[in-house]
Amino acid sequence: MNHHHLTALILAAGKGTRMKSDMAKVLHEVYFAPMICHVVDVVQSMSFDDTIVITGHQCEKVEESLEKFGVSFARQEQQLGTAHAVLSAKSLLKKAMGTVVILCGDTPLIRAETLEQMLEAHFIASSMLTILTTRLYEPTNYGRIISDTNGNVLRIVEQKDATAIQKEIREINAGIYCVNTNFLMDCLAGVGTDNKQGEFYLTDIVEIANESGHAVNKFVCLDPDEVLGVNSRVELAQAHAALQARFNKALMLSGVTLMLPETVSIEKSVLVGRDTIVHANTHITGQSFIGERCLIEPGAVIKNCRLGTGVTVGAFSYLNGCQLADGEKMDPHTVRIGR
Repeated sequence: MNHHHLTALILAAGKGTRMKSDMAKVLHEVYFAPMICHVVDVVQSMSFDDTIVITGHQCEKVEESLEKFGVSFARQEQQLGTAHAVLSAKSLLKKAMGTVVILCGDTPLIRAETLEQMLEAHFIASSMLTILTTRLYEPTNYGRIISDTNGNVLRIVEQKDATAIQKEIREINAGIYCVNTNFLMDCLAGVGTDNKQGEFYLTDIVEIANESGHAVNKFVCLDPDEVLGVNSRVELAQAHAALQARFNKALMLSGVTLMLPETVSIEKSVLVGRDTIVHANTHITGQSFIGERCLIEPGAVIKNCRLGTGVTVGAFSYLNGCQLADGEKMDPHTVRIGR
């Protein structure tokens, strides 16, 4: 990938009214961490020069949740839509000309590989603007992608502005963009509020690009789940299950047996040795280490523990902060806290 300055810009200012919560949307936990942390994690595993997070609703709490990541923050004082959010990072972006990848803080399933492929496509096409899209069986409520015969994007139409025919389109805007920073700055000067909510929309930059003679490219994400935006507690649960399933699959492929994996909850900070068998309804969290050939019976809860080789943890046990020697066998319903 030819390298010039790369900035990640993560939008995390929204309240998330559909969550029915007093807490800012991106602070809701998905798979053992606030959802925004998963997005920042992915970005930090890549070769970005800067990461900027735009905060607004409960900005102090959101900023606090990201302390350990060392990102920059820009605050959107009033929530007037996505383009307005980007505008609040103007002074930071001015210093960092090059390419900016705009993401949302509520898409915890996005993968680094997808973003890397999208950036590569963006650079190969020498594009000003590339949009991540995906195809949904049920596209309701998402912005529809209107393309020309060459597959270039002409515009994005929001659900409430869409005609009956446009509503039939299944290709939707995933809300992730690669854009030339200079071009983005020029666009934002021209984004209007000519839509039903009187907000500044980032999606308007597609029409601005087309009007100024720049083709707008798209990169299609084949797995629609990856761009799942979490807007309700239902989607929160779906995102959690998807991230857990992803980790459990990797564990199984590394030689660990999980019985009924959809009931097994293991944090990604946990290490599990091969030929260990983990039964249903178990929770293993924190900095836990489970050795090889262990047997974890159903319903066990294990937090911050080190288990040697061939350890048996009886059903419905609760272990917190302990070390178990090789071959140790714990009875069912054991409670042990500390050594």
